[in-house]
Amino acid sequence: MKNSLLFVLVSWCTICFSQKTVTFPSKDGLLITADIYDVKTDKPLILMCHQAGHSRGEYIETALKLNEMGYSCIAIDQRSGSRVGGVPNETAQRAVDKKLPGDYLDARQDIEAAVDFAYERSKKPIYIMGSSYSASLALIIGNSSDKIGAVMAYSPGEYFNGEIMVADEVKGLNKPTYITSARFEANNVSTIVNRIDPKYVTHYIPNVKGLHGSKTLWKSTDGFEQFWESLASFLGSML
Repeated sequence: MKNSLLFVLVSWCTICFSQKTVTFPSKDGLLITADIYDVKTDKPLILMCHQAGHSRGEYIETALKLNEMGYSCIAIDQRSGSRVGGVPNETAQRAVDKKLPGDYLDARQDIEAAVDFAYERSKKPIYIMGSSYSASLALIIGNSSDKIGAVMAYSPGEYFNGEIMVADEVKGLNKPTYITSARFEANNVSTIVNRIDPKYVTHYIPNVKGLHGSKTLWKSTDGFEQFWESLASFLGSML
């Protein structure tokens, strides 16, 4: 288990935070690998779920930025994914080794187990952030779990081959929800946004091109600052 201790200066005060990698079981017992980015504040913990073909490495930069804003984060490897940022998806490799299926919906149990793990650690409702297929799962799970206090969904869509329809599953979602995407995806995303009561949902449509999923928050993405400003405004509205 790796540990590192860092100090970040934020708005005239020093916040101490640490990072470590842990494992915990999914609903079927498969071990999930997660990176925990702890910061000593009272703000809600954010659970971070990656997009297709990725790993928890999708959130290294994003988690550290959220730490600076006072939010602890847990980034997980789901069984549907691979590698990004030089970080292999350990959960996906275990699933392959055990000959377990690794489709998008198979990863739902990993996210549900991670919600339980994060809630037990936090002792209060958490926020969940999803990217692409996991954004869709975050919306669905967020609609049914009292352990989730807010949802942030980057490029959600109908990714499940008709097995379930996200637009149907999000009806009744009654907690703060932030949805955004690359600009070219905005119309498709609106089919999901429009099924949620407007008083609960913030749909940020960027003026810049953006990228699919949470990669739009990476510093390498043109216009990433606008996405961060929008996210910070949403988070600040709940304080």
